[in-house]
Amino acid sequence: MRVFVTGASGSIGSVVVPELIAAGHEVLGLVRSDAAAADVAAAGGTPLHGDLTDLDSLRTGATQADGVINLAFSNDWNNLEQGIDEEGRAVQTLGAALAGSGKPFVHAGLTPMMPGHISTEEDPNTTVGPVGGRGRTADAVLALAAQGVRSSVVRLPRSVHQRGVQYGFCSVLIAAAQKTGVSAYVGDGAQRWPAVNRRDAAVLFRIALEDATPGTVLHPVADEGDTMRSLAETIAGVLGVPVESVPPERFGVIGHVFALDMPSSSALTRERFGWQPTPPSLIDDLAAGDYPS
Repeated sequence: MRVFVTGASGSIGSVVVPELIAAGHEVLGLVRSDAAAADVAAAGGTPLHGDLTDLDSLRTGATQADGVINLAFSNDWNNLEQGIDEEGRAVQTLGAALAGSGKPFVHAGLTPMMPGHISTEEDPNTTVGPVGGRGRTADAVLALAAQGVRSSVVRLPRSVHQRGVQYGFCSVLIAAAQKTGVSAYVGDGAQRWPAVNRRDAAVLFRIALEDATPGTVLHPVADEGDTMRSLAETIAGVLGVPVESVPPERFGVIGHVFALDMPSSSALTRERFGWQPTPPSLIDDLAAGDYPS
């Protein structure tokens, strides 16, 4: 299968592309720079210059491929609404290009926030709050199943990690601790964050592309929920700094998300697709240190 991958050189795309190629697929990867193009080519893919705001490049990639995996997102927390709007327009463009084709369209979403409840694949997307727009975009992807698209959403946990490379939301905690000399958590720190190793997440994106039926939701969750305080304490132990409770405003817009309890399960995904995450856990990766500076 020839697969068009947006965000092909990004934190998730850089492991999804080699996963697809190792499984015998061809990759057409959307890239924004010459350096990113070189990375995609080195991994065995074919780069296509453009970004989520270049709708013509999205149409070109979708029409030239047998399937699409949409991984790109700005991740600019200072311009969150803009990033959400860009993602929504991109999904609308890709969906229109794929309508009636029967081709797979796999989209990277977020596990839902269900306070006091471990979310499952059967729970609805979160459509309110600071990142509610991303949930509405995921709903739009799932609705494409009624338009002849084999659409699915892989709902990522808040911490997609790999030792020495990235830690998802925990990257924000690490950077703040390195800057301020204090490892902080919000409130009492009892709120739980799910996590997965990014290589395990890449496997599930491939599985969704190959096997998911229209309108399927998948959860690549390995750790159902580490408390924010335990994460902050682990970071503090590595950096040799104190731990402190802070108000959510200390982390800006995203701080209000940090304050929420958001554990999640992947039990149905494991049962339906035979997906099994592998060690190390997020806590193990954090405890090992080797943080980016």
